[in-house]
Amino acid sequence: MRTFLVAGEASGDRLGASLLEGLRQLGGPVEAMGVGGPLMADLGLQSLFPMDELSVMGIAEVLPRYPALRRRMIQTADAVIAAEPDVFITIDSPDFCLRVAERVRRTKRIRTVHYVAPSVWAWRPGRAAKMAPHVDQVLALLPFEPPYMEAAGMRCDFVGHPVVSEPDASDGDIAAFRALHGLGDAPYLLVLPGSRRSEVERLAPIFGAALSRLAARHSSLRAVVPVAPGREEQLREATRDWPGTILLERPDKAAKTAVFAGARAALAASGTVSLELAKAGTPMVIAYDMSWLSWQILSRMVRTRTVTLVNLIEGQNVVPEFLGPACRPDPIAEALDALWREPGLQTPALARTMAALGQGGEAPGLRAARAVMDGLAPATEAR
Repeated sequence: MRTFLVAGEASGDRLGASLLEGLRQLGGPVEAMGVGGPLMADLGLQSLFPMDELSVMGIAEVLPRYPALRRRMIQTADAVIAAEPDVFITIDSPDFCLRVAERVRRTKRIRTVHYVAPSVWAWRPGRAAKMAPHVDQVLALLPFEPPYMEAAGMRCDFVGHPVVSEPDASDGDIAAFRALHGLGDAPYLLVLPGSRRSEVERLAPIFGAALSRLAARHSSLRAVVPVAPGREEQLREATRDWPGTILLERPDKAAKTAVFAGARAALAASGTVSLELAKAGTPMVIAYDMSWLSWQILSRMVRTRTVTLVNLIEGQNVVPEFLGPACRPDPIAEALDALWREPGLQTPALARTMAALGQGGEAPGLRAARAVMDGLAPATEAR
C-alpha cells in the first residue's frame, strides 16, 4: 500500500505515526512518503523537507514566510501527483495541508483523507463546504464532529482522541514526585498559565493574584507550575512572589503525567490541556484572556458558549470557565475555592468525557487506519 502523508506539527507527526502503525497492523507492508517528523521517520518516511518549516503560527509570523511556504506547498502537491499513492493523507495544519489537497485535486483524482476535522462547530463554519471539493474523507477526534463534515458532502469517521492512549501515572510515580519536592501528603494546586510567551505574560499576573486570594483562605496551600520549554526564565520571574509555589522546570513525560494525576485541582489556560487534565481525573477551572481587540473579534466569530471540550462533550458547563473580560482574579479564586473544597464534583463528567473520546476501545491510530482502509475499499472496487 502506497501512502503519502503530510504533517506540519509535532502533534501531527504523532498522529501520522500511530496511523502508519495501524495500517501496517491491518494491511501488511505500507510504503510511506511525504512530510513528517521523527516519529514518522522511524517508520520509514523520508520527509521531502524538514517538517519544522511548516510549524508557523500567527499572521505576523506567517506573512514574512509566505513565499517560502507557498513554494513548499507547490513542491508537496507536485510530489503527491508524481507519486500516485493509493491514499493521500493530510494531518491537521489545515492552512497548508488543504491548499496542497486543493492543488492536487485540480490535476489528479487521488483519494484524499484529512485527519483532524477543523473546528467548524466553533467558528468559520464555511470551511467544511470549502474542503468538500478536494477532500473525500475526514477523520475526527471529537464525537460530535462527523455531522458537520457529512452535511458538506464528505465521509467523516470519529476515530477517537489520542489523549485516551496516553499512559496513566502509577501510585509509585505520584509518590516519587511528592517525595522529590517535599510535598508529603499535602494537596497541591496545579497551575498552567499557557505555553506561549504572550499567554504567560497576560495570564500569569491574573493566575498569581487568584492564587494569593485562595492561599488567604487555605494557609497550607501549595502550587505546582510545570514549565513549558522556553518559558523557564519568564515563569521564574512571573511566579517569584506566588505563595507556596514549586516551579517544575523541563518535566519529562513521566513527571508531567504524575504531577497532573497527583493534583487536587488545576487552574489552566484554555486549550487541549483540559483533556490532559480530564484524562488524569483532575478537576479544573479554565481561564483565558487576550487583547481587547482580539476578544471583540473572536467573541463575534465563535459559535459556542464554551471553549472547554469537557463542557462541549457534556453539553453543559461542568468546568467553570472565565474568558476575556471574565478572566479576573476574584471570580477565579471563588471557583477554585469551591473546587478545592469539593474536588469530586467534576469526577463523573471527566470520566464520561474520556469514554466519549474513545477510552476503553481500540487505540485511535488503529481506528483511524481501519477507517482509511474502509474508505479505500469502494474506491478500489470502482477501478
